Amino acid sequence: MRTAAAREPFVHPALFYFDTAQYISGTVPFLLEGLEAGEPAAVAAPPDRLELIREGLGQRAAEVRFVDMTQAGRNPGRIIPSVLRKFADAQMTADRVRIIGEPIWLGRSAIEYPACVQHEALINAAFAGRRVTILCPYDAARLDRETLTDALATHPIVIDAEGESVSAAYNPDEVVARYNEPLTAPLDAAAYAFAAQTLPDARYFAASHARTLGASGVSLGDVELVVAELTTNSVVHGFGSGELRIWGDQGRIVCEVHDAGRLSDPLAGRRPPNPRQPGGRGLLLVHQLADLVRHHSGDDGTTIRCYMPL
Repeated sequence: MRTAAAREPFVHPALFYFDTAQYISGTVPFLLEGLEAGEPAAVAAPPDRLELIREGLGQRAAEVRFVDMTQAGRNPGRIIPSVLRKFADAQMTADRVRIIGEPIWLGRSAIEYPACVQHEALINAAFAGRRVTILCPYDAARLDRETLTDALATHPIVIDAEGESVSAAYNPDEVVARYNEPLTAPLDAAAYAFAAQTLPDARYFAASHARTLGASGVSLGDVELVVAELTTNSVVHGFGSGELRIWGDQGRIVCEVHDAGRLSDPLAGRRPPNPRQPGGRGLLLVHQLADLVRHHSGDDGTTIRCYMPL
C-alpha cells in the first residue's frame, strides 16, 4: 500500500479475499497503518463486515468512522457524494485520507449491479489528483467471475493472497460505456408526453399513478419531487420536452423520463453541491431519494430510471 500510495495521489486498490481471515488481514492493518500515520479513516461496508473490522481494531475502532453501506449505499449513485466525498471533504487538513468501501456484496440484484460497477469506475475520476486511498474488498469466494473481472477493470491495483499487483485490465472509461445499457420499459407502463407548459400536469399524472400503486405520505411526496426534477431537467436540457413513464416493480415504484438530450457527464448527480453555484442539484437530489437510479444515454437521447421505495 505504501508503494502504491507513493506512485499516485489517488490510490484505488481492490482487495480479493476468500475467507474471514483474509478479510481481516487485508483491512485491519490497512486502517492501523493509516491511523499510525495520522490519516483519518472510515469504513463503509455491510454490517457483518463492519463488526469484523471493529473487533480487529479493538480500542482503536473508536478512531474510525463506520458506515452501513447497505443503507447509505443502497443506491450506488449516493456513495460518492454522500459517503466517500462527505468523509474526505471533511478532512481537508489531513495529508491523506483512508477509506474502505465495499459497494458490491453477495445479494446485490442484477438490476443494481450495472450501477454498482459504474460507481466503482467513476470513483477514479471523482478523486483524481486527491491524496485519498479507497480500498474496495471483494468476496472472491462467492461473487461470480463477471464481478471479479469487472473489478480488475475498475481498479488499477489488486491485492490478494499473493500480494499487490498492477491490473493490466484497468479501463474504467470502457466499463462506464459498456454498462450504459438501453433501458426498456414494460408495455403496460403508464406514459405521459410533456413539455414546458405541461410540467404541472406531468407531476399530477405521476402522483395519481403512484397512489394507485400504493404510494402515500412521504413516499408519494418523494415520487412527486423526483418526477418534478427529472421532467424539469428534460425541458431545460432535453430540447424542451420528454416522456414520463411509471409502473410498479416488486414493491417499488419505477419512474422513468426520456428526452432527446445527451447526458455527457457521467458524474452528474454524484458530486457534492457547490455552495457558490445556483442550481445544478436536481440529479443529486434524485439520487438521494431513490433506492436505485439507472440511466442510458445514446443517439436517441437520455433515459433516467428511478426505483422509489414504498
